[in-house]
Amino acid sequence: QVQLVESGGGLVQAGGSLRLSCAASGRTFSSYAKGWFRQAPGKEREFVAATSASGSIQYYGDSVKGRFTISTDNAMNTVYLQMSSLKPEDTAVYYCAATPWKYGLEYSRAETYAYWGQGTQVTVSS
Repeated sequence: QVQLVESGGGLVQAGGSLRLSCAASGRTFSSYAKGWFRQAPGKEREFVAATSASGSIQYYGDSVKGRFTISTDNAMNTVYLQMSSLKPEDTAVYYCAATPWKYGLEYSRAETYAYWGQGTQVTVSS
């Protein structure tokens, strides 16, 4: 079992930056693929970013490429999402997710992930 706890959300003006953190319990976080998803009111959950278990490979949703960066510190059992050049359309609840790594994972699909955090609200004002 892995428990995930997000933090770092809040209110920011358009053009600003925020860094989300996701702390995981358990000793084997380094063997898990990690991802970030978001969900705005009335919309489906959207893939934001993901990283392989080692952190050597990253994937991004088209709407955040070039603005968001995912990173992982396996020694600290933490995955981060650095968000820059924020836009009002980035407003959503952001969720951290993790799943045991294996070949062929579909990183952008929510169904891939076995474990989820409770979410943290990010609000970008115009």
